[in-house]
Amino acid sequence: QVQLVESGGGLVQAGGSLRLSCAASGRTFSSYAMGWFRQAPGKERESVAAISWSGVGKRYEDSVKGRFTISRDNAKNTVYLQMNSLKPDDTAVYYCAADLRKFRVYSGSYYPTKADFGSWGQGTQVTVSS
Repeated sequence: QVQLVESGGGLVQAGGSLRLSCAASGRTFSSYAMGWFRQAPGKERESVAAISWSGVGKRYEDSVKGRFTISRDNAKNTVYLQMNSLKPDDTAVYYCAADLRKFRVYSGSYYPTKADFGSWGQGTQVTVSS
């Protein structure tokens, strides 16, 4: 198991930017694919982005393509989500998650789901005003 702690959320105007960070404990962080999810009130938790253990492979939900960028620094046990051109629809609690299956690769067009991730952070609130 790995412990994940998100930070960087806050209140921002539409069109603004935020950078979320997810700090992970443990000594095997570099072997895990990581993901960002979000959940708005009254809605199901949905995927946002994912990144391979190496940082080479990336996936984005269509609604955030071109606006969000996922990255990681394995030396710092941290994954990031840079969010630009934020919209009110981006308002949600954002969660970081780890796929505990070491060196997992998402091939082709496969987009990882909640079921692929075995460890979750507590979330950080992002609120985008119109």
